[in-house]
Amino acid sequence: MSTPTKPADYMLIFRGTDWYQGLSPEQMQQVADQCMAWFNGLKTAGTVVAGSPLERDGRIVSGKNRVVSDGPFAESKETIGGYFLLKVASMEEAVGGRRNYFQISWRVFRRELALAD
Repeated sequence: MSTPTKPADYMLIFRGTDWYQGLSPEQMQQVADQCMAWFNGLKTAGTVVAGSPLERDGRIVSGKNRVVSDGPFAESKETIGGYFLLKVASMEEAVGGRRNYFQISWRVFRRELALAD
């Protein structure tokens, strides 16, 4: 007898904000449409908890004196472009479907949320 897998929360973090470079306006629209079709499919399946692109500009708070400075910087290759928060049964389910929808030049970092008791 197999034990059912309990759904867990996974965050997909989209790294990189230059996915559109080298694409025509038509290609950018096609990628945006494909991404929305993927996201809407996840919503229809009931696995989406939250998700959103992030603005390019932001602030960095650092040091024990909590110094606030402009950021992230344009030269950063690790800029976060957006996120999805999903409730799925496995890490594979959290990102497996992405391969079926679109190919763009960002990296998807996926992590299971550590929930406090």
